[in-house]
Amino acid sequence: MCIRDRLYSIPFIFVVIFLITIVNGYSEDYDIDREKIFFLVIGAIYWLTMARVVRGQVLSLKNTEFIEASRVIGASTMRILLTHIVPNVLSIVIVYLTLTIPAVMLFEAFLSFLGLGIEPPKVSWGLLAVDGTSAINPLKIYWWLVVFPAGAMGSTLLALNILGDGLRDALDPKMRGKS
Repeated sequence: MCIRDRLYSIPFIFVVIFLITIVNGYSEDYDIDREKIFFLVIGAIYWLTMARVVRGQVLSLKNTEFIEASRVIGASTMRILLTHIVPNVLSIVIVYLTLTIPAVMLFEAFLSFLGLGIEPPKVSWGLLAVDGTSAINPLKIYWWLVVFPAGAMGSTLLALNILGDGLRDALDPKMRGKS
């Protein structure tokens, strides 16, 4: 957790931009796949908050009555982890994941818009927004080239957030058994 705290203190947008810029400089010389590095860095950044949430949940479950009862009857640590801790934490991980995916998608679109994300043979909502803004000129405005990709991304992000809220309500252990 000390490593996570140190990594958490670094502003991640600068780290991602710095690493992608370095990879751009050396990708041709050393045959480095820029896209894999891009997603690896994003994954390395976004696990930090997930680790913090899971650790907090495990610490809150550690001293509950049913864990103490399992210890008293002689359950091993592995059995307690597999039968009590993991099922209670898994629902929170799934919900947090559905709420983190929109943030990652928005971050990827932002970096692609800046030219630091996905490269043009592949498609990203950020690249679609860049293409749409380059098609707008003072003589003719092609508004649909910006509005439709932005609307698609916005509706997808909204749908994933609603899915996360629904999963939170469905998987919350405190809400089980209540109608």
